[in-house]
Amino acid sequence: MDLVYGVLWLLTVLLDSIAGQGVYAPPTVRIVHSGLACNIEEERYSERVYTIREGETLELTCLVTGHPRPQIRWTKTAGSASDRFQDSSVFSETLRIVNIQRHQGGRYYCKAENGLGAPAIKSIRVDVYYLDDPIVTIHQSIGEAKEQFYYERTVFLRCIANSNPPVRYSWRRGQEILLQGSDKGVEIYEPFFTQVGIKGETKILKLKNLRPQDYANYSCIASVRNVCNIPDKMVSFKLSNRTASPSIKLLVDDPIVVNPGEAITLVCVTTGGEPTPSLTWVRSTGNLPDKTVLNGGTLTIPAITSEDSGTYSCIANNNVGNPAKKSTNIIVRALKKGRFWITPDPYHKDDNIQIGREVKISCQVEAIPSEELTFSWFKNGRPLRSSERMVITQTDPDVSPGTTNLDIIDLKFTDFGTYTCVASLKGGGISDISIDVNISSSTVPPSLTVPKEKSPLVTREGDTIELQCQVSGKPKPIILWSRADKEFPMPDGSMQMESYDGILRIVNVSREMTGIYKCQTSQYNGFNVKPREAVVQLIVQYPPTVEPAFMEIRQGLEQSLTMSCRVLRAYPTRVLKYEWRLGSKLLRNGQFDSQDSTEYTVNIIAKENYGTYNCSIINEAGAGKCSFLLTGKAFAPEFYYDTYNPLWQNRPRVYDYSLQWTQMNPDAVDRIVAYRLGIKQAGHQRWWEQEISINGKIQKGELITNNLTELIKPEPYEVRLTPITRFGEGDSAIRIIKYSAPINPHLREFHCGFEDGNICLFTQDDTDNFDWTKQSATTRDTKYTPNTGPSTDRSGSKHGFYMYIETSRPRLDGEKARLLSPIFNVASKPPYGATNTAYCFSFCYHMYGRHIGVLNVFLRLKGQATIEHPLWSSNGNKGNHWNQAYINIHPTTSFQLIFEGVRGPGIEGDIAIDDISIVEGECMKSEKPANNSQSGSVGTLVHIWLFLISFWIFVLSHRR
Repeated sequence: MDLVYGVLWLLTVLLDSIAGQGVYAPPTVRIVHSGLACNIEEERYSERVYTIREGETLELTCLVTGHPRPQIRWTKTAGSASDRFQDSSVFSETLRIVNIQRHQGGRYYCKAENGLGAPAIKSIRVDVYYLDDPIVTIHQSIGEAKEQFYYERTVFLRCIANSNPPVRYSWRRGQEILLQGSDKGVEIYEPFFTQVGIKGETKILKLKNLRPQDYANYSCIASVRNVCNIPDKMVSFKLSNRTASPSIKLLVDDPIVVNPGEAITLVCVTTGGEPTPSLTWVRSTGNLPDKTVLNGGTLTIPAITSEDSGTYSCIANNNVGNPAKKSTNIIVRALKKGRFWITPDPYHKDDNIQIGREVKISCQVEAIPSEELTFSWFKNGRPLRSSERMVITQTDPDVSPGTTNLDIIDLKFTDFGTYTCVASLKGGGISDISIDVNISSSTVPPSLTVPKEKSPLVTREGDTIELQCQVSGKPKPIILWSRADKEFPMPDGSMQMESYDGILRIVNVSREMTGIYKCQTSQYNGFNVKPREAVVQLIVQYPPTVEPAFMEIRQGLEQSLTMSCRVLRAYPTRVLKYEWRLGSKLLRNGQFDSQDSTEYTVNIIAKENYGTYNCSIINEAGAGKCSFLLTGKAFAPEFYYDTYNPLWQNRPRVYDYSLQWTQMNPDAVDRIVAYRLGIKQAGHQRWWEQEISINGKIQKGELITNNLTELIKPEPYEVRLTPITRFGEGDSAIRIIKYSAPINPHLREFHCGFEDGNICLFTQDDTDNFDWTKQSATTRDTKYTPNTGPSTDRSGSKHGFYMYIETSRPRLDGEKARLLSPIFNVASKPPYGATNTAYCFSFCYHMYGRHIGVLNVFLRLKGQATIEHPLWSSNGNKGNHWNQAYINIHPTTSFQLIFEGVRGPGIEGDIAIDDISIVEGECMKSEKPANNSQSGSVGTLVHIWLFLISFWIFVLSHRR
């Protein structure tokens, strides 16, 4: 017996090491597809290509394993620029794109990670197929068109279509198919180059030395060879001796100058072209104004504004030669931004105005159109004309547009007064701009000062502050504010801000605004002299920034704990105080010396020590706070999603589910004594609860199992699991469980209701005409064909799924859809047992509609891939209900079942299948209900221990 105990001890150590590793595992991932694929190619290495027609629904599912449950993320890194699901990722197992467009093609990546090992990544390339309507253009040469075609003896017909895959073209003249070499007067070829942006081919039909029979109706047929059931597309063009490129005429002036608020009408008419050209209006900068009214070749803009100005073009096109284009420019008259400046005598260094010296007054406005701008000068309200001492000039528009100058030579006392510059546009309709400038003994250049109490300015983050530069002088100029200490934008985002009173007002001050600000005079509305400058220092105080801002700490009773709060930055840094509180109770306070952190320790945790601890670190500007939530709550359990065949018992109307989980960080708090299990049917409100007792301490990674029984097929259930310690309830975890048929590696029993995501490993045959589709009443298209197909699955549930063939257009009579089962390995037999095994194969089928075709079932044996043995067949309308078929099969080797749906003569011919079952043994006339059995909560490792211990005791006892 000593040997027995020794082996048992070694076995215990071995199992302890295995249990310590637990079931934690890094992620694995694979991509499966559903939806409306045309073709899926499994290419060499890791490249997979999924082909789909534009406008269909793309559905890709990322199947992952790994524990804890990996996080899944879909991204796209190919296709159009910056096309990443509108700059966001999809965090879901299933990526679904309804009405997929061509720019959404590219490579899609599924990334799964759970913190263990490297992330798992798989990709699939999506190729979107499409065919646009072809366009035929007519030319007399490859480059450009000339005049009417009967003057030239050679004509080129070019056919172009956007497509994927590349398009193939064919030409017809009337009903005659044109081929290269079939007519000496016709050549068909491809150009040396293809237009940029055209995906596919360009085909040119060259008619040499036009003959009478060449004047005919030509058709270009574009085809992608019916891939993805994309039909061919055709365009026709009638060539005659009147065929000509377009010509047009604009019945308006160029340019058109209008006042704001007026209505403008542009008229474009065709003067030639056969066939009749179409007319469109475009604008050189952006779209046409929203208020634009279009009526054929007439464009009307009511109540025009300055924003509507620009070049407008009329384009005529009839696909013959090059389009014709005529343009006109609309100019909306405007006057804005009136400014002035005074320039003292430039021959003296003095900036002041003095009697006997020269002074110049400049006036500037923005005018549209600039050539209509006129200026008038007045002194004290009286018109002023240019003279020897009062020289009025207008600056060169290229140097300083919209500027006029008044030079006063040898300033006299009598020249003092108010000078007025009036800007106007010829023709009126626009309000004049009037600018007054006072010249007197009090007209002096500016000076800038900063009040002593205004620099440095100290404020707190979030406040509103005003920076002030006092400006004196007459007139007072505009003040420009900018950052003096660094190249950094001002609060409004610009590099410079204007102020008319010298005050810069900053709202919601931030710490980044600390620094030196410069104010300086502008030449506008003041003196044109060297700018005066001053600086203001701004100091922004802000409360301490601390870490951690929040931390949750889980700790069991009677343990010790130290919490630390650290200062990252603060201004001012002096006089930092701290306070530790539990709720509102003050625990400790003090003042910082040289350290940058403070700590608080709980030596022995009791129930009253649980709660929120706040550490406030305080300076003159406010307080920063570290928060610590100390709790004895257990972490949430981690559901295990990789259970092989979790439906551990499968009966006709109910199913049982093996629910498994591990406990996250079980040693963080007190021992878990039980779990509260809640379960409810999806969509219902009532929870059913029970308590699951736990004996002993849970190890990290230990897999815990509880069997859920008497669940109704095929309804999904919501499960909630909450750990319980002596502290109380911990965090809950919730998951959805769904019915899915178990898949057995060696066939003894197989059941499939198509409820799981991989449809029980059934696959579509890539040699058929179309595919079977997975569907339920809740996912059915609202535009489904009435009077055919089932309204529920076989059990009567609207949530349950089934497979069916959709016989609506473009399906044709006699087309086939084939669904292949997984390959089943027959159960092994004793050496002297029967030579082959009988199985009862049954399935439910629904054949309702006046156009029902045929449903066939075939058997394919291993090694006979080209031979399919007919098992069962039915055709015609069977009524709006589910029927069930039973077939005995006797496979001698691994086998596969094939369901073939054949489309009937019309759209009311949907055929559906559900609840496929393969059970070892002959079919019985009546089925007996399966025995009900319940299973309590028991760990998987306990099963392994008991089995191995029993086995070794048996072996060693027999050796004795």
